Amino acid sequence: MTEQELWKLLDNMSLEEKAGQLVQCNAGQFIENHLEITGPNGESLPAEELNRVMGSVLTFEDAKQAKALQDKHLAADPNKIPLLLMLDVIHGLRTTYPIPLAMGCSFDDGLMAECADMARKESAACGVHVTFNPMVDTARDARWGRILETNSEEPLINSRMGAALVRATQGDSLADPGNVACCVKHYAAYGAGEAGRDYNTVDVSERMLRETYLPAYKACLRAGARLIMPSFNALNGVPSVANKHLMNDILRKEWGFNGVVISDYDAVGELVTHGIAEDLKDAARLAMEAGCDIDMVKNAYYLHLAELVREGKVAEEKLNAAVMRVLRLKNELGLFENPYHGADEEAEEKLYLCPEHREIARRAAEETAVLLKNEGILPFRKEVKRVALIGPFAEETRLNGFWSRPGAERYTVTIPEGIRALLPEVELVTEKGCGVEIGDTDLSGIDRAAEIAAGADAVILALGEPENYSGEGRSRAELTLPGPQLELARSVLQANANTAVILFNGRPLVLNGLARTAPAILEMWYPGTEAGNAVARLLWGEANPCGKLSAGLPRSVGQYPMPYNRMNTGRPKPEPDDQPAPFSSCYLDMPNLPLYSFGYGLSYTSFAYEKLELSRRTLEKGGMLQVTVTVRNTGSVPGKETVQLYFRDPVASVVRPVQQLLDYRKVFLNPGEAAEVVFTVREEQFRFYGMNGEEISEPGEIRISTGYADHLILTERFLLLPESVNDH
Repeated sequence: MTEQELWKLLDNMSLEEKAGQLVQCNAGQFIENHLEITGPNGESLPAEELNRVMGSVLTFEDAKQAKALQDKHLAADPNKIPLLLMLDVIHGLRTTYPIPLAMGCSFDDGLMAECADMARKESAACGVHVTFNPMVDTARDARWGRILETNSEEPLINSRMGAALVRATQGDSLADPGNVACCVKHYAAYGAGEAGRDYNTVDVSERMLRETYLPAYKACLRAGARLIMPSFNALNGVPSVANKHLMNDILRKEWGFNGVVISDYDAVGELVTHGIAEDLKDAARLAMEAGCDIDMVKNAYYLHLAELVREGKVAEEKLNAAVMRVLRLKNELGLFENPYHGADEEAEEKLYLCPEHREIARRAAEETAVLLKNEGILPFRKEVKRVALIGPFAEETRLNGFWSRPGAERYTVTIPEGIRALLPEVELVTEKGCGVEIGDTDLSGIDRAAEIAAGADAVILALGEPENYSGEGRSRAELTLPGPQLELARSVLQANANTAVILFNGRPLVLNGLARTAPAILEMWYPGTEAGNAVARLLWGEANPCGKLSAGLPRSVGQYPMPYNRMNTGRPKPEPDDQPAPFSSCYLDMPNLPLYSFGYGLSYTSFAYEKLELSRRTLEKGGMLQVTVTVRNTGSVPGKETVQLYFRDPVASVVRPVQQLLDYRKVFLNPGEAAEVVFTVREEQFRFYGMNGEEISEPGEIRISTGYADHLILTERFLLLPESVNDH
């Protein structure tokens, strides 16, 4: 439709019909399905009434349901305006790839795009018009269960991977039925909830907001994302869905975003619970005034917007603008001509879990695994005859993580299946050993597990946290392995020293005990559909671990928040870190630094950083310079290394981080091979928010380093020349 035709359509709609376009309902109100919802249904209204006017639905299962929903609605809607069909496709639809936190450990934007492209194809065939992805909330506290849903504690990784996902999912044209629109979430600073509790309040300075939390949302919008979702939390006292500073000042005016804003689940209704709205009608007014276009599930807009307009409390122009944004999105997706978009039952059958998609998922699971420790145990020799696979995750199928589709475990390759496919001659014995639930104290299986371990040539100890222990609404105050898993580990390790621990979890865990006693630890996260095949290939050296931690692993929850790019203090702790230093910023009972730092990860080979060179020693306003890092594979097997570039601004008008990731690039090197990795560095990358809230860079020395956080190897210096830059 033309813009003129859209306006004509809008002019012919009643106020109630306009409000209906801003209502999103659960698909389960209109068809029977088995998808879990993450909150209550909206205010009770007849399904027939909602079906006639609603603008969008979420949580449907397949192309057949998508078509049925569209048919049922279009038959009832007097204006014949098609529905928007939305779904959470976070790390794959039917073919599941590793959780986003794991994907961050790949430090590979191209791999992220490849996985997103796979998910796009399956989602489009399912009938999805909009995916609630990417989630780019910078998170620095692993007590928060939704840390699994973001890529990193580092805004740069969230920005680059989020943008890569957006471009791969939306393609060149949303009118192409194979493409899907992206909704960025959760704007803003949702990952900074007080005490790591989900939905909790956030209080941060404007400088912290702009330097740490806003960049990733902005990067995804610049990549073309058509929708954005305000977060549940109150930000500096105002819930995001009603926060005019966030939604109008920054999002609409400063960033120029003209796409659709959709609330999170029941977030408009929760303005009453927050205590800033008297009732649901007042909540609808506040959200509309702040610029929220779609009310997810609460029906506050449908119940009250028309009345608010008639009373003069909401301008009809504001209502019209919100409806037009929704209509334009539907038009851009080509729904007026083809309301089914890409929904295709035959394509579903062809794409779901196809060999090509499984291969991508397996490769992603291999490249996101992080080798935390290895004292010569891994890779196992292929000549081993008898292998013991022990632990509560030994035969587990639920290795996909939160937001995987119902029934995803039916398609998961288990660890025994992966080992037998790779090594059909090996004798494999499995034993659970213990449970994995919080409060489980049953030790009765541990002796049997230790006995089996003692008789094996090699032992795999599969530990972790249950799949439903991380994700939305799943905060934890303790981050140790739940149940008697540490007791199991102690017994098994005493019985057989040739033991490798593999971990399945959705957040950084406290691993002090394992780190002291286990000779090898491989962090697998939740690796997805191809879990077992990836595990087997990694343990036996068919794949070489190359993941680097996208969030540090703590020694204790008492260290949180513990950003790697922490600010300097007036009394920094002197080295060594493992000794307390009176009257410095330190703990009496443990080191300051995490157990394993951001950017850390081992390989089956070794790499040497031989040279760090700068093309210039000065950098002017708007200028650039090249940084060249020479890295060599000094080991005996091929491998990939993530070259990480950091900087420090040691003297500035405000306190700056002691280290900050500037860029990263992954390279593949054969044994003995060296490569020059060249980074182009721009003056804009050194800007920060000054005393008066302006974005500036200041003259002075900048230190450029390579290595990983808390372990920088080579450092060079240059002078930044510009006086000041204003660039919003």
